[in-house]
Amino acid sequence: MSDTRTVVLVEGVSDKSAVEVLAERRGRDLAAGGVSVVAMGGATNIGAHIGRYGPAGHGLRLAGLCDAGEEGDYRRALERAGLGSDLDRSGLEALGFFVCVADLEDELIRALGVAAVERVLDAEGELGSFRTLQRQPAWRGRAAHDQLRRFMGAGGGRKIRYSGLLAAALEPGRVPRPLDMLLAHLPGGRGR
Repeated sequence: MSDTRTVVLVEGVSDKSAVEVLAERRGRDLAAGGVSVVAMGGATNIGAHIGRYGPAGHGLRLAGLCDAGEEGDYRRALERAGLGSDLDRSGLEALGFFVCVADLEDELIRALGVAAVERVLDAEGELGSFRTLQRQPAWRGRAAHDQLRRFMGAGGGRKIRYSGLLAAALEPGRVPRPLDMLLAHLPGGRGR
């Protein structure tokens, strides 16, 4: 990280994978631009990471991505670090922190659509497993979008496995807003 000037703080490895895949698809070499994407191992670690990389630590430029449920944690940590006060969503975005409506998987599934996500599952040999989940009493009759979110969150490492695959399957104009805005905010992004 010696050449790093900007650190993108994300909750986990699945978020890191999606950001890196989308950057690569846009022809962006994050490392060459001095950008490191750091998976924090959960949103509750945001304060420690801001302390390490932000103004009181290495003094690097910060950006990030979080789920709506963790937005408050991010706000409080940024405010404690002196990076803002009474932050709202637009204040977070001005600092380079973007919020997924529910979570990253929700954003990717909505952007792709159910049929496209099912094609990705089929290509990975897991469409049958997904159909099994759909037949389970707790999930039968629920919206396919919700079933897909559950499927991605269940099983060993599916979130990590599929976040990059779903990001790779996106049409260029269909990138979810939080991811699109994050990439635009980073050095070398639109208008930077």
